[in-house]
Amino acid sequence: MQANIWRVFGERDAAERLKAIRELYAENATLYEPQTSARGHVAICDAVSALLASLPANFAFTAAGPAAGHHGVGRLNWRSGPTGAPLAVTGTGVARFVGRSHSVSPRLSRSRQGLTAST
Repeated sequence: MQANIWRVFGERDAAERLKAIRELYAENATLYEPQTSARGHVAICDAVSALLASLPANFAFTAAGPAAGHHGVGRLNWRSGPTGAPLAVTGTGVARFVGRSHSVSPRLSRSRQGLTAST
């Protein structure tokens, strides 16, 4: 799950991100966002591209501690904000695994006023 943070949500180069998604996600994986969902490698890559395009270029996603899980379900707390500045948002990613990641559901926990983020 930590690889998902830096190799998918932390990668601004779409070709590199798609390569990581193909390694980390099952072929028919689904990314569930609050307003929509994306199924399959290319659609997930496009959804992350749209998210990253909506954030300032200096925003970085990082893990907020180790991932935890059992019985094929994992959870990872994450945070994001401008590099070297106070955090703008925190959240929790939940993933279901059947071999590779089969579904990912990011949840926003806290956001600074005036910032909109869906992951």
